[in-house]
Amino acid sequence: MSASRHSGTTDELGPDEPGRDGPDSGGPDLLAALLDGMDAALCAFDAEGVVTHWNREAERILGWSAEEAVGRRGLAGWAVRSADAEEVEGRLLAAMHAPGRQVHEFALLTKDGGRVLVRTQSAVVRGPDGKPAGVYCAFSEVHTQIDLERSIALSEALFEDAGWGVVLVDADLRPAVVNAHAARALGTGRTSVLGRPLGELLAQGVEELESALQHVLAEGAPPAPAEVWVSVRTPEGERRRCWRSGFLRLASPLAEEPVPLGVGWLFQDVTEAKQREQEASLLRFRAQQLHRASRAAAECEDPAEAATVHLDFALAGFADHALIDRVAGGALTHAEAGGPVRLVRVAATPSGAPGPSRLAGRAGLPVRYAEGHPALQCVERVGALRASAGAVPAEEARAWALARQWSPEAVHALCAVLRSRGRTLGVVTFLRGAGRSAFERSDAMYAEDVAVRIAAALDLAGVSGAE
Repeated sequence: MSASRHSGTTDELGPDEPGRDGPDSGGPDLLAALLDGMDAALCAFDAEGVVTHWNREAERILGWSAEEAVGRRGLAGWAVRSADAEEVEGRLLAAMHAPGRQVHEFALLTKDGGRVLVRTQSAVVRGPDGKPAGVYCAFSEVHTQIDLERSIALSEALFEDAGWGVVLVDADLRPAVVNAHAARALGTGRTSVLGRPLGELLAQGVEELESALQHVLAEGAPPAPAEVWVSVRTPEGERRRCWRSGFLRLASPLAEEPVPLGVGWLFQDVTEAKQREQEASLLRFRAQQLHRASRAAAECEDPAEAATVHLDFALAGFADHALIDRVAGGALTHAEAGGPVRLVRVAATPSGAPGPSRLAGRAGLPVRYAEGHPALQCVERVGALRASAGAVPAEEARAWALARQWSPEAVHALCAVLRSRGRTLGVVTFLRGAGRSAFERSDAMYAEDVAVRIAAALDLAGVSGAE
């Protein structure tokens, strides 16, 4: 237990004695409890340099008890080497005549003869008359102080200069602290995001993210980072992003049992890398499909059947339905493409249920395509063409598809011209439903690759039929 000398000087350093505020004020007991509960070692000197206070942390670091320390004049010979005592005591007591706190580092002696390097903060203690009455000195081992400073410096660096997002989420799953990188990723300011539910910041992916945060609060940090896809609300609209996230459970070091304070969430935007991976995987898959289709088509005796084989292999992961229309009367050259064009249905996938493509159009009747139909435009332009119903109600989308003689579920379409030996043979059309995204430029390139193979098969079928 800490001790103090009950002298006039000690009275000026601590609270009033019991007799001043009543018999039950407990001033010295309260002072002793406060000093012993401090995390830092503390000692105090009166104006003559006599030790007046010594707490438990000072005893732990140096080994000298309060009974052994209080009442000694100076530190020479017991807490400091005699050769260093004059300099150390002079620097400590100089705080009585200096403004603010003074910080020093020097070596102290332990009771067992060892030496420990400490960092001290000393400041003047004034009496009731405002004059210097002594000095208090708080000290800790240098390595402990350095560890603390490193932790503080790390926190400051994470929240100021980190190249990835750092968010502290409280136990209610609301952001409590956000660094600049995370604020930019969320499309808002550092202060405006605080305390707001994650659902106000993210349009999609909130459930997955909150589930991960709740798991960390209950079970602790996961063994590896997790990739979370989210849609961020921004003034320009929603942005689809992939964040590689790490999570840490934060617990209070002051509680006897770990009390969760929240979750430390660190994330890095890996959207571009994930998109490149997905594109590379998609290209590999499509190349394999073209290879498999070519090998399967090579075993077909009927070239028209080979065309449907290419169509069926192309549908996997690419579209919901597809159909092949051939130019009525055979083929068109560039010179003939300027006149009216009629198309005859050659093959189509079943619209009601999945299944292989079926050959059709043996009667040779043209399809009732209205002027300006995407398939007719594709023939006129001799290139791929994309069309979409857009963001419209389901009934309007259905009417849009039926007006173009397509499957009623179709929302997006991609037409690719069938060319062989410098002639236009027809059009292949791929259709997607509402559950898929619109066709992109890369999809058009794949459709053109498929169209080349279908056109070659249809051309061969025409040659075989003529022979």
